[in-house]
Parts: sequence; C-alpha cells; structure tokens
Amino acid sequence: MSQSLATVAYLGAAILFILSLSGLSNPETSRRGNLFGMIGMALAVLATVFGPSVSSSGIAWIVIALVVGGGIGLYAAKVVKMTQMPELVALMHSLVGLAACIVGFASYIDPTMKYEGAEKIIHEVEIYIGILIGAVTFSGSLIAFGKLAGRIGGKPLLLPARHWLNLIALLVVIWFGREFLAAPDVNAGMLPLIVMTVIALLFGIHMVMAIGGADMPVVVSMLNSYSGWAAAATGFMLSNDLLIVTGALVGSSGAILSYIMCTAMNRNFISVIAGGFGSGSGTPAKKSDTAEPQGEVVPVSAAETSEMLRDAKSVIIVPGYGMAVAQAQHTVYEITKTLREKGVDVRFAIHPVAGRMPGHMNVLLAEAKVPYDIVMEMDEINEDFPDTDVAIVIGANDIVNPSAAEDPTSPIAGMPVLEVWKAKTSIVMKRSMASGYAGVDNPLFYKENNRMLFGDAKKMLDEVLVSLKG
Repeated sequence: MSQSLATVAYLGAAILFILSLSGLSNPETSRRGNLFGMIGMALAVLATVFGPSVSSSGIAWIVIALVVGGGIGLYAAKVVKMTQMPELVALMHSLVGLAACIVGFASYIDPTMKYEGAEKIIHEVEIYIGILIGAVTFSGSLIAFGKLAGRIGGKPLLLPARHWLNLIALLVVIWFGREFLAAPDVNAGMLPLIVMTVIALLFGIHMVMAIGGADMPVVVSMLNSYSGWAAAATGFMLSNDLLIVTGALVGSSGAILSYIMCTAMNRNFISVIAGGFGSGSGTPAKKSDTAEPQGEVVPVSAAETSEMLRDAKSVIIVPGYGMAVAQAQHTVYEITKTLREKGVDVRFAIHPVAGRMPGHMNVLLAEAKVPYDIVMEMDEINEDFPDTDVAIVIGANDIVNPSAAEDPTSPIAGMPVLEVWKAKTSIVMKRSMASGYAGVDNPLFYKENNRMLFGDAKKMLDEVLVSLKG
C-alpha cells in the first residue's frame, strides 16, 4: 500500500471515529456509533499493517499479536458481565498507558531514529511527556480497576502532607526532564527517564488511592481522558497522524465528560484529584446529635409494593448500582412492561453519576431492552416528581439524598440529586440501612411518605413481578 493510499485510509478512519463519538452521544444511535468505530479501527489497523512503514518481515509478528489480542478481547467480551464493565474499562485504560510507556522507551533506544538540533529536542520532549502520561495512566488505572472490582477498598488513603509529596514529585520530574534533554547519549539519558517513570507510576497509585468511592465515576472518565492523551503522545513519537487525531478525540471527550461528571456532583476537578471524598463500600448510617433524622423507617413488603404500583397512574424508577450488582435489570423491564400494559405511565430517571461509571445505568437498561424514550436524564424529569404517584429507588443512595438540597452543612450540599421525596410515595430498595459511597446518612429513609423494601433487589423485584401478574 502506498503512502498516499494509507493517508486516505487514515482520513477515512478519523472521520468514522468522529461519527462514532457523535453516535454514542444518543442511546438511539449508539449501535450505529459503535459500528462506525469498529469499521474505523479495522480500516486503521489494515492501513498501518499494509502501509509503507511496516516491512514484510514484520507482518508475521503483527498478525500473531492481532490473533492473541483479538482472542483475549473476544474471550473478555463473552465472559465479562455488564456489571463488570466499569472495572473492564479501567483495565483497558491501563493497557493504553502501558503501550505509551513501551513505545516511548522503544523510540528512545531505536537506532534508526536520528535527529539533530531542534528536531532531537522535540522528539525527546514527546518521549518524556508520553511516558509520563502513560505511566500515570497505567498505575492509576490498575488501582481504579482494583477499587471498582472490590479488590481494593474504596476508602481514600490520605497520607500526611500528600499535597506536598505530589508537589515534590512534580519538581523532581521537571528536574529529571532537564537532565534527560541534556543527556549526551542514550545511555546517559536512560537513568533520568527510568527515575521519572518510577515517580510517575507511584504518583498514579497515590493519586487514585486518595480518591474516595463517591468520586469513582469521575475517576473513570478522567482516566479515559489520560489514556487519550497518552495515545496522542504515542502518535507524535511514531509520527502517526491518525493516532494523534484519535488520541486527541479520546482525550478531549474524556475531559469534557469529567467536567460533566463534576458538575453533576457539584464538585470541581481539583477537589476530586485532591481526594478524600467517599467512604468506600458503604457503612451503617450514623445519626449525629445536630442532624438527627426525624421519623422512623417504615418497612414494606413486596406484595404491598406491587399493590402501590398497581394503583398508581404514574411511576418513576430510579436505578442505582444495587440494581447492577443484583443483575435485576431484566426483572425491572418485565415490571415496566406489565405496568405499561395496565395503563400506568412508567419512566426511568437517570442521574449522571449513577453506578460506577458514566452511562452505566443506561447500558444496563438498554441490555434489558427498556425503550429509550422512557429513559430520562435528571434535568428532564426532576420537575415531574411532585406529580408522580410512586417513585421507586433500586439500589441508589447518594443520588437521591435530600441533604444535598436541604442541609447546607452536609458534605454533599449543593450536589444535584433526583428529588424522589417529592413524589406522593417513594419506595427505596436496599439490603440494609448502610450509607452510600459518600458515607453520608440519608434522611429520605425517614420521610413520612417513604417506604423501605429490604432485601436483594433481584429477589424482591421477582416477588413484586409475581404479585403484579397474579
């Protein structure tokens, strides 16, 4: 394949990637967006493998790598559950970071890369920054994977003077960057490059370990952005225009998504990176003397829940991570289908940070074939709660906490939440009275119009469904 044909293929792939992002912005066009992305990536790989930059002797190794990598990807696609998607995404981000590091070191020691003067400085800056971003992405993503998979506790690890440690690490990285650029040869430059890589790896670990469970959706989108910039840096190192464009698309879209997530939590990006917000997997709710919730918890049975749903004219369902863990989305769809057949107006309210990653609930509901037109974002449906007969919360906590709107002293004060307590009756499905990832007590549980349906979400919803059909 000639260079001009490869360039045209790259241009076509870049256009397909842009169309893919555009399609993924809407649930109704997401399948088409995924298809565009797949075609674009296949085109990019073929143009690279058969392009002028790859020798015929190297194609065999590339084919072997494609078979191995494709086999692993196919296996993961078959065995990974939808509830495990957040940790899988984090793991994929780590591989992008690792690739950037490996390509950076390979580019530096490559004897065919002969640059002089300004070109040499620019190339070495690309290598240094690419490895720096890649190392932070790699280690940070592995820690995020551990937290999301439950292998590492969600509670933030706050070291003494951690901000000073981060500042010192940054200054050391800058100093070694100067040493790296001033190195007369590869052997002399390798030491500062390795030291910087180790510091970047430790920084990535420290940064994500200090971030609490409540901020994990932001962390996922943030690491998505990092992986994009790492890919763009790799593109500069390899002089690959498509990799630069693709990395920039991923990096910028991830940054925009991080901003959206922060806005949805009334947090700023710096406070998220500073860490410390969120307790972990949830602890029993604590009642303070100054903010004692008024009233008592009123439990309700599955049969009573089905009776309230049957008598309602309008129902709003708020899914949360508890629904994902119980894999109850299919039962939720059956309940929705049954209620709609009885003439009940059923809609879903999705908070931007529900679950462990952006769009987590939307994906689960789409998997269960819930119609797109009844799945509403928070801003679209929040005003409708006062006119709703029953609002049922399935495994969500912080995103329906009235403290955010009513208690200015609350740690989540000002965070936009779904105002389910304004419905005529709210039903919260939980295993226990444990608090959410933010570790904040939820006064919703004690509201006079609230009922608590305790138990596993899948089991309880199955009982509700049987009662509805009976």
